[in-house]
Amino acid sequence: MRLYETEVRATGRGAPERPTPIDPVAVMLPMRDGVRLATDIYLSPNQPRLPVVLHRTPYGRRSTSASEASQQDPVPLSPGELARLFADRGYVLVVQDCRGRHDSEGEFVKYISDREDGYDVCEWLVAQPWCDGRICTIGLSYDAHLQASAGCLDPPGLVAQVLDCGGLWNTWKTGTRHYGVFELKQATWAMRNAITSPEAASDPVMRSALEAEDLGAWLKRLPWRRGHSPLRHHPAYENALFEQWEHGPLSDHWRMLGIWTEGWHASYSKASIIHMSGWYDPYVLNVTENYLGLKAAGRGPQRLILGAFTHGRRSQTWAGDVEFGPSAPLDSWAGDWNQLRLNFFDTVTRGTVSRLAPVNLFLMGGGSGCRTPEGRLDHGGRWVEAADWPLPGTCFTTFYLRETGALTQTPPSPDETALSFDFDPANPVPTIGGNLASLQPFAEPGGFDQAEIPTTFGSVPPHLPLASRADVLVFQTEPLDEKVDIAGPISVVLHVSTDGPDTDFTAKLVDVYPSSADYPGGYALNLTDGIVRLRYVPDPEQEIFRRPGEVVRVEIVIPPVANSFLPGHRIRLDISSSNFPKYEVNSNTGEPEGRVRRRRCAVNTVHLRAGQVSQLVLPLINVP
Repeated sequence: MRLYETEVRATGRGAPERPTPIDPVAVMLPMRDGVRLATDIYLSPNQPRLPVVLHRTPYGRRSTSASEASQQDPVPLSPGELARLFADRGYVLVVQDCRGRHDSEGEFVKYISDREDGYDVCEWLVAQPWCDGRICTIGLSYDAHLQASAGCLDPPGLVAQVLDCGGLWNTWKTGTRHYGVFELKQATWAMRNAITSPEAASDPVMRSALEAEDLGAWLKRLPWRRGHSPLRHHPAYENALFEQWEHGPLSDHWRMLGIWTEGWHASYSKASIIHMSGWYDPYVLNVTENYLGLKAAGRGPQRLILGAFTHGRRSQTWAGDVEFGPSAPLDSWAGDWNQLRLNFFDTVTRGTVSRLAPVNLFLMGGGSGCRTPEGRLDHGGRWVEAADWPLPGTCFTTFYLRETGALTQTPPSPDETALSFDFDPANPVPTIGGNLASLQPFAEPGGFDQAEIPTTFGSVPPHLPLASRADVLVFQTEPLDEKVDIAGPISVVLHVSTDGPDTDFTAKLVDVYPSSADYPGGYALNLTDGIVRLRYVPDPEQEIFRRPGEVVRVEIVIPPVANSFLPGHRIRLDISSSNFPKYEVNSNTGEPEGRVRRRRCAVNTVHLRAGQVSQLVLPLINVP
């Protein structure tokens, strides 16, 4: 692994000249079942046989994606402009509305209605006279999920993929649920996209009814029920949401094509792949696990890029309330997003030499800790190249949770016992930043001081640090004598009990800044967090309800992160039982998933004694 300085591209010379758009040729492309998908083909006059760049999306094939912006040109390229950029490098761009969205026929069911469509499109493309038989795929988020779904079937011609902030590894573990706990971005996403559905477009009354719903009020009125939710005006979208919500245990439902790439690693396409995400993106765990799984299965060449990004915002220097500096954008070392993709495709289709390391990650931290002119915390950071993930030489180090609230490398003494708290589902711990998406304006992604403010969704006075809440257990090191760098997967192992049949436990890793002139109260910067549902421990395939006081060993898998904890800072771990609205709130009653009607306050306990130790395992690395 090596640390390297980056060359920051000047942005003061104005935006570059924009490409002249190409007009598309529109076709309705039939799938194997006769359903036709609206497809735009961007052909140049006297088109020779060239590799194809395929982009499939539910968001409108002619819509301009904000993610196509760059640091030098913040105005994103339209599909026609992007097609010209690709054409000038010798590629044909093809963009398609996925099944049941916009101008495509068929029924849309989130993640799973496409099934074999990606394969069928590739099979059609390689037979066209303007295609040389090689296909590269692109797309962010849902569009990356569609790429992975196609890759699972090893379609003809597929040679390269850029899985940008997506590619669903195992949606029971992350993406739809997080180890059993439902992610509420599924509800907010369903609501927003029901409004743009073909059904709403053809039914003004349906659209008006959906638009009139107060989604924030509905989130505060959880739990929802079928027919009694803001999606009731669009029964198909409501049904799809509750299908996700009601399938609690890890069953065959979660092993369907489209939502379980993990199960297809051994037979996945041997295409060359870039897996990309950010520390404040909800798909970082999907991306790293797919990289590891496909590499272990011996599929095609795998590369991994992990930045200090929120979802699709790879050209920003900041995330949330935190500034990472001019080298943070991908543009600082890749040229820009399009140059990275084009250079990668040229390597695959033309054999050009690639200078892209197997792993590129942004190590957050090292900044001044001052407030920037824009009002953000200067956290800083730098890019690191490595040969693999986790980084070679990573030392997984245990920190023990102590009854005093300390976090130490010394195991607990025999006389330490446990810490308990009341978890009231009517008063959940509010979400303040994190690796999330599709929850605006109820929660913003990124790094934030872990303190409530009046605009924090669900917060009620007094607006104080989360650590002041009685239902948040705080464990932290003494101020560090020297820098501690981490990069890699993180786990929290707890011995817990509750006084009812079921509950949740959350864990959040925090970098605690000391007091300063700009931040007299210090600054508790969230890095990453996770959650686990007790009823799915130890076997996620069945529900096990607990006897009051029964001690259970649980592991909370936290999405990976890379951060430098500077001298004087503290490493902190917060344990609680809710993080709302990022996750649904457990009712503590043990009622069936998606059909909850009651709530009860629970007494939850974290055990700390010898033989029932609770611990945080961090991936320590050694960089200059």
